[in-house]
Amino acid sequence: MTGIAGLNKKHNFVLVVRDADVVTAALREALAGASPEERPGLERAVALVGAAAEATETRLRADWVRSRLAAVGFTGDVSSIAAVRALRRAEKKLSLLAAVELQKDTVACPE
Repeated sequence: MTGIAGLNKKHNFVLVVRDADVVTAALREALAGASPEERPGLERAVALVGAAAEATETRLRADWVRSRLAAVGFTGDVSSIAAVRALRRAEKKLSLLAAVELQKDTVACPE
């Protein structure tokens, strides 16, 4: 995900969009008609999507923050002020309040 809907200077909420149920259904359908050679890969894909679907919204936000921090080359302590600055550098429209809230989620969900 390249951005989170709803984050800007006027709005500090985060909308997490999940397509895991649609992807799981498509993979299960493919698995039902799969050849023996395709089955192991599709079974693994179903398991991975299932694990992703179980992730909490806090976990998804934390993963997004880490990806945005990595995109700007930040490798420091995620609980630091420098992390908030880096996150706001990565997402120009992110308010300070939203960045701090996202930082709290990230600190609460260690890798």
